[in-house]
Amino acid sequence: MKTQNINSTGRLQKALVGAAILALATAVLGDDLTGEDEFLCATASVIVCADNGTCTSAMPWELNVPQFIAVDLDERSLATTEASGERRATTVDTVKRINGRIYLQGVDRGRAYSFVIDEASGFMTVAVARDDLTVTVFGACTPTP
Repeated sequence: MKTQNINSTGRLQKALVGAAILALATAVLGDDLTGEDEFLCATASVIVCADNGTCTSAMPWELNVPQFIAVDLDERSLATTEASGERRATTVDTVKRINGRIYLQGVDRGRAYSFVIDEASGFMTVAVARDDLTVTVFGACTPTP
């Protein structure tokens, strides 16, 4: 894992991080989710930031972030897949479809979360917040049969 202090990074480092995020965004595109109510999302990268400005980039499995998340909009649920070996599930408090995006929000185990999923590309951005810590996850989603 690589740790860097966001407050002390130079312009070059910020530009490299931005370029990496843009490259990731084009590399992990999912499928068209327009009209789909059940889909599977794969997490690709995770950034964790503490309240002191220190951020760490890691792979999902390094931070116990599920690699796959089953989404059911009708049931308002998020769940890990059976292959994860864990039974993690939560109810989504808010589900909205607006201008080609799917928004999911809720609170679970002291964490507030928010998903933004582009329906046309399946690209997913997730923010999770708890006391003194934020987690940002990037990934992609595909419809389930």
